[in-house]
Amino acid sequence: MSVVTIKLIHVLCVLLTFVSFSLRGYWMIIDSPLSGHRIARIAPHVIDTALLASGLWLAVAVYGEFYRHTWLLVKLGAVVVYIVLGSVAIKYGKTKPVRVAALILAWCVFFSIVALARYNSVIPLDVIFAK
Repeated sequence: MSVVTIKLIHVLCVLLTFVSFSLRGYWMIIDSPLSGHRIARIAPHVIDTALLASGLWLAVAVYGEFYRHTWLLVKLGAVVVYIVLGSVAIKYGKTKPVRVAALILAWCVFFSIVALARYNSVIPLDVIFAK
């Protein structure tokens, strides 16, 4: 499979994971019974597995020893933070305000991950000092 195809799969999974997480977050806020539906519980795991697999495949295919790239390690750490916040938002938060706060923080971390991927830098200096 070509790197372009893997990247396309990865980007599609990024979009799907954001939409599914946001939808489950919305259902949590409005106390919808849809959040407990079997598809709503299983599909995110399938999407996230494909996302992780395609991301690791890309990292190895494009960068080889990807652990030598600081921005990739920071991105991986941010993914862990996103997973923890998502778990609190969807499942483990004890009160609705805690869940909503975790949902908002998870969105912030998600967009930070996207920025890391977009600029391949922890601090996108080319954006800050762009002419």
